[in-house]
Amino acid sequence: MAPPCGNHVGVEQPDGGYWMPLFVDLVDGAELIDLVVERIRSAIRTRLSPRHVPDEVFEVPALSRTLTGKRLEIPVKRLLQGVPVEQVINPAAVDRPQALACFAPRASADSHG
Repeated sequence: MAPPCGNHVGVEQPDGGYWMPLFVDLVDGAELIDLVVERIRSAIRTRLSPRHVPDEVFEVPALSRTLTGKRLEIPVKRLLQGVPVEQVINPAAVDRPQALACFAPRASADSHG
C-alpha cells in the first residue's frame, strides 16, 4: 500500500499548551485504522524524532497547497485557531480551496484544548 500524504502543523493553545495534529490524505481504498496510525507514528519517531510524533492523526478528503505547490502550514494553523477562512487565505491562491473547510470544525473540537 502506498503511504498516505500528510501535513503536520503545531498549534499554540490559549492556555500556553501545544497541540500537534497530523492530517493525512489517504490513497483510494485505504482506511485510517489504528494499525495505520501506529505505523505512521512509528515511522515519524524512527525517521525524524519523537518530538515530531503527532498528538492526533486525522483523515481529510484532500490537502490544499498553494498554486506553486507549497504546503499551507500557517493558514491551516490559523484555521485551527478559529480564524475564518476568508481572513486566512485567498481561495484563488490554492489548488483545492474547498478542502480548507475540513479544518474549521477542528478549531472548536474539545479533543485538543
